[in-house]
Amino acid sequence: MRAGEGFPVRLQYTKLGKIRWISHRDVARALERAFRVARLPLAFSEGFSPHPKVSFGLALSTGHESEAEYVDLVLTEDLAVETLPGVITPALPDGITVAGAAQLVERAPALQEAVTSCEWLVEVARSDGLPADPHEVREQAEAVSAFPEIMVTKRRKGREVTEDIRPVIRHLTVCGTAPVTLAMELFTQPRSARPGEVLAAFGGLSEVRAVRTHQWIERDGARQEPLDADTRPRVPEARAS
Repeated sequence: MRAGEGFPVRLQYTKLGKIRWISHRDVARALERAFRVARLPLAFSEGFSPHPKVSFGLALSTGHESEAEYVDLVLTEDLAVETLPGVITPALPDGITVAGAAQLVERAPALQEAVTSCEWLVEVARSDGLPADPHEVREQAEAVSAFPEIMVTKRRKGREVTEDIRPVIRHLTVCGTAPVTLAMELFTQPRSARPGEVLAAFGGLSEVRAVRTHQWIERDGARQEPLDADTRPRVPEARAS
C-alpha cells in the first residue's frame, strides 16, 4: 500500500430490535458518532470540505432488521482489527452491534458494486392478521417461483416505473412454520427488490418481520461474504520461545 492511502477496514454490524425503525441515514450518523467517541484514527478526504473516508453498503429499508450490514472505512494507523468490535459497540445504540472486522486489500471494490445478492428470513401472516397456513404458503412459494414474470410499479427519480422483478428471485422457500417464515435470496444486480415486493405476488399475506441474514459477493461461480472477500489475512503473531 502506498504511503498516504491509509489502511482500509471493513466492519460487519447488526440492526436488530426497535432500532429497525430508524433510517439508513440515522444509522450512518450513529456509526460515525461512535467512530468519533472511540477515537478511531479516521482518514479524511482532501479539498475545501474534508470528510471521513467512510463508505456504507446497501441501504436497509426502515422497518427491516439485519444480522449482516457492512461499512468500509480508512484509518491512518494499522490497528489490530480484532479489537474494533469491542471498542466501537459500547458507543452505539442498543440493537446496533459491530460483529466483525477485517482489513481490506488496496482498492477493494465498493460494497454497493461488489454485493450481488442478499438472503432474507421473512415472517408472514395472513392479511387479516390470522396465522398463515404453512402448506398454503409453500404452495404459493412454488407457484410464485414458477411465474414467468412479476411486474411491480416503483417510484424512481420522481417518476413511476414498472419492472419485472422475477429475475431478482434466486430462491424462495418456506423454512419455518411457527410463525411461517420464508427464506428468500434476492439478487441486487442489475436490479433489486424488497422482500415486501416479492411477497405482494403471493396475495393475501403480509410481512410481519424481515431480517437480512447474509450478503454475498459472487465472482467466477464462487461466492463469499463481505468479511471474506477482498480482505487481507492477518499475519499470525510469532510465539515466544
